[in-house]
Amino acid sequence: MRTLIFASRNTKEILRDLITLIFGLGFPLVLMVLLSAINASIPESAAEATKLFQIQNLAPGISVFGLSFISLFSAMLISKDRTTSFILRLFTSPLKASQFILGYTLPLVPLALIQTAVCYIAALFLGLEINLNTLLAIVVNIPIALVFIALGLLFGTMFNEKAVGGICGALLTNLSAWFSNIWFDTALVGGWFETLSNLMPFVHAVMAARYAVSGEFSEIMPELWWVIGYAVILLCVSVAVFTVKMKRNK
Repeated sequence: MRTLIFASRNTKEILRDLITLIFGLGFPLVLMVLLSAINASIPESAAEATKLFQIQNLAPGISVFGLSFISLFSAMLISKDRTTSFILRLFTSPLKASQFILGYTLPLVPLALIQTAVCYIAALFLGLEINLNTLLAIVVNIPIALVFIALGLLFGTMFNEKAVGGICGALLTNLSAWFSNIWFDTALVGGWFETLSNLMPFVHAVMAARYAVSGEFSEIMPELWWVIGYAVILLCVSVAVFTVKMKRNK
């Protein structure tokens, strides 16, 4: 019950930050529209080279990329609390570190689902066929949403508000963009770049979403297990780091 009350408070804090909320929802949609327009103007002879910009591939990729902004929400939320006396009062409550992290996480999961759904609804008007596979693709995005949330909570626990703005607002979004197979096939680059991409969760999340949209169900879990593993590890690390911070401030 205490965790739910804390989560309710965090929901109100998120909804107050309308500018970040609108940017997080709107920017990925603008990118999808622009790239779809570019794809539409490319001659059919070059269609194979730009297949990543076709809406059935682009929409799942943009839906994953858009979730990178969720990390900024979680990081800003927890870092703001750390700079006020509010977090010190919370540390005197019976809540454990895991309950704190859960209280920060719970409001962001529905936001991630809404953001993903909005992305696919927009893709409908760009030619994507909406069916049950689309609903599966929305669910498939939950693990990568947890990865971004956990990263935001981890950075927000470790750094101040100004620092997390640069880390989650610039660095993390660029990492998720370049190492995710959204804009180009990392296999074409090859070498260390492809290896590094495959070690990160972003490319696996994008591929899982694309397999869900295309109905290649047997291919989803081999990609998604990688993302789930990252989500579990990062959430555990976030709890551990938050526990250390609690002990230092008590």
